[in-house]
This record gives sequence, C-alpha cells and structure tokens, in this order.
Amino acid sequence: MIAISVKNLNVSYHGDEAVRNISFSLESGNLVGVIGPNGAGKSTFLRILATLSRPSLGEVSIAGFPLPTQAAAVRRRLGVVTHLPLLYGDLTAEENLRFYGRLYSLDSLNARITEVLKLVGLFERRFDLVRTFSRGMQQRLAIGRAVLHDPEVILFDEPHTGLDQEACVMLDNVLREVAARGRTVVMTSHDLMRVSELASRFDVLSNGVIVASATREQLNPDQLLAFYRQSVQQNDHSNPARLPGHNWMT
Repeated sequence: MIAISVKNLNVSYHGDEAVRNISFSLESGNLVGVIGPNGAGKSTFLRILATLSRPSLGEVSIAGFPLPTQAAAVRRRLGVVTHLPLLYGDLTAEENLRFYGRLYSLDSLNARITEVLKLVGLFERRFDLVRTFSRGMQQRLAIGRAVLHDPEVILFDEPHTGLDQEACVMLDNVLREVAARGRTVVMTSHDLMRVSELASRFDVLSNGVIVASATREQLNPDQLLAFYRQSVQQNDHSNPARLPGHNWMT
C-alpha cells in the first residue's frame, strides 16, 4: 500500500522556488531518511506532508487522502515532530498527552498515556509542568505526543536535535518500533550515521530537488557519505547520482 504519494510538487515563496518538481512515493512500513544541506527544502517538504503549508503546484496524498481537500482526514493519521515542541508549558506532561489524546478520542487513554511516558522516559516527571523541562525533555514529550494515537504516518524534522545520547537511543528505538508495526516514517536529518542505521531508503534533497535515491539493499551504510556528497555536487539535477556498481533509483 502506498502511504505517501507526491507528484510534481512545487512550492514557491515570493517568487523563489523552495521545492521544484518533486515526485515521491513511499510504501507503508518504510522509514525514509531525507538528507540534504541547509536550505535544501527539507523542512518545506515536510510542512507540505504535515498539512502545515500548501503546494503551489502538484498533487499530494497521505494514506490515500488527497491534500489539501482532505487535510482533516490526513491529520488524524499523522504524527509530526518539528523543530519546535509546540507543547503547553503550563500543563504537566500527563496533561499535555491527555489533551491530545482527547482530540483523537482515544480509548483506554490513561493506559496509553502511561505507556507512552514510559516509552520516552518521562513517567517519573509526569506531574511536572512542561515549562520546567529542558529542551531535550520537551523534545521527548513531543515525540511521545506524535506516537500517542499510533498514526499511520509519522514525520520527523531533525528529531535528534537537542537530545542527549540516552534520548537519541530512545528515539532510535521508537523509530524502529513504529516501522516494525507497519507504520511509515519520513525523517529529515543531518546525522548521516543515524540515518544509515535506521532508514530503509535514502533520498537526497538539494536546491529543492530530490537528486538521488537509494534503498538499503542498493547502498551499504559506509557508502552513504560518498553517495550524499556526490549527489549534492551533481550539476544535472534531472539525473540520479551514480556510483560504480550500483543502479541508483530516481
């Protein structure tokens, strides 16, 4: 089943093209790492998938629902972690999750909140106000909120930012767990080592264009850095990057 379908996506701001003619398809149960330099368009691309922005041109559908016409249906099936935690500072960790759980009309909400707080390592701080949390702890809770309703598609924009080593390991385990349950994950990142360990596919975004893509079967983890560098340096963005002995997919 196709979880995400993007055809000829273009996004322009004040005449500047942030994303150009992207076509992207991802089957359920895959974890794709979208990598690229600063300003490549990664966050813009995720904002479109997250229903936070509208494309200038092109077609986008999530879990079979087209955007933007069925954005409400898409949001019920999405979990999103952005650069900003977007939590309520004057509520406790538990109250934040309860608020979002009620929005999704979750059954057995108390049990699910406990499960998620333990998953992200915040159960002992469940009654503390979020404004007393460190940046990393807020990011942990934002991750918990994103997976609370067991969404079909989860979008992570640089999710390891602000996390200490222990929290990064926790996040890696969360990512593996949701992917193992058949959920679909799109993650932008500058951390090529973590992407190489987690992703089933690697897409390189440069100057608003996906210039190369490869699956884990096509690309050994120790080749990812060379693949990334060569892809970004390509002058002809209409062709995939190629390394000897491999057939890279567009």
